[in-house]
Amino acid sequence: MIFVDTGAWFALSVESDPDHQSAKAFVSANREPLVTSDYVIDELLTLFVVRDEKARGIEWLHIVLDQGGVDVIQVNADCMNEARRIYCDFVDKTWSFTDCTSYAIMQRLAIKKAFSFDDDFRQFGIV
Repeated sequence: MIFVDTGAWFALSVESDPDHQSAKAFVSANREPLVTSDYVIDELLTLFVVRDEKARGIEWLHIVLDQGGVDVIQVNADCMNEARRIYCDFVDKTWSFTDCTSYAIMQRLAIKKAFSFDDDFRQFGIV
């Protein structure tokens, strides 16, 4: 199982993104199930708007979510509490709260791999 982060989804969707070709290559070679979270989806859709790519965000919703193939994990109260702990305990890190929820989900589900172009996951000790 591979957890997909916001930046990876964005790179996959936007051809002008510097990581677009790497993202496409990863997806075509991947044979493991992909998972993401509702918080990642929120962050991604906001990023599409901020970068004037809302139409691609709508397209992403139709292609990725409507066609299936990706499990979406909901951030529940336990995950929220763990993410809060992570966020507060690592004051020297610049991890977003969404990244902290992603890490909490990955710990809970014993996911060891992330599809991300973000150094945060390497700092978490995840490849």
